[in-house]
Amino acid sequence: MGHLALGTVAPMKRASLARFLVLGFFLTYMLLPLLATVAFSFSVRWDRTILPEGLTLDWWQAVVERRAFLLTLRNSLFISVGAMVFSVLLVTPTAYWAHLRVPQAKPLIELFTVLPFGIPGVVLALALLRSYARLGPAIVYSPWMLIAACMVLALPFMYRPVANALASLNVRALTEAAQMLGASWTTTLTRVIAPNILTGVLGGALLVFSTVFVEFTLANLLVGARFKTFPIYMVEFTRFDARQASALAAISFVVAWLTSLAIISVAGSASRGRESLGPR
Repeated sequence: MGHLALGTVAPMKRASLARFLVLGFFLTYMLLPLLATVAFSFSVRWDRTILPEGLTLDWWQAVVERRAFLLTLRNSLFISVGAMVFSVLLVTPTAYWAHLRVPQAKPLIELFTVLPFGIPGVVLALALLRSYARLGPAIVYSPWMLIAACMVLALPFMYRPVANALASLNVRALTEAAQMLGASWTTTLTRVIAPNILTGVLGGALLVFSTVFVEFTLANLLVGARFKTFPIYMVEFTRFDARQASALAAISFVVAWLTSLAIISVAGSASRGRESLGPR
């Protein structure tokens, strides 16, 4: 028995070690470029040795003190939050309606939602410009057109988490129970379905925000200097100083991370508030 127990423990230890090594390799692969970018943004010089030669805050100060820094950051937050909010408002009820009323159309809807993966941003931007040119430059080159284009680009990231969350529920039973109690379609969606798929909606919203916040191609082609966004501002620095561009890249990551935490915190507070107002 003792030999049998030892023979069982050894493979378990090897499996744990293998998982640890795989996880460690993955984390190193993901974090090393980010850490190197941050280190480069603080370095005085880093082209002759394996480690930076000296540390300084000059590059961060140079990019933050420019007036365009806060302006482009505000513009990117406006576009990202706008695309996120409108995507939630459009995709969530549409996915719910398709899941409940026309489940046979879900394969076709899923096909359309994955098309943005195969359409380059340049093609999408040029198609929008040609299709809506008759509306005039005030609309075609406006931030609202950029929000609409980013919604199309980020559609797969919003639809898939919501669809998966709906698939994990008995949506028909919940809907019929709510309607038997006199709830309207809107009440059923907002008070019954939405709280149960909040994790999927929140995950999709975060993916949309992070995707749109760093989108350069659509922003550069649709609005350009008329409504300069943070990625455009960051790319401008890559032409003359990579260290300042690295500082902006690190700031972009921190802003996206803090915004994601804020969204999660607000959603969690709202969820706890609904639970406290539940049946007593």
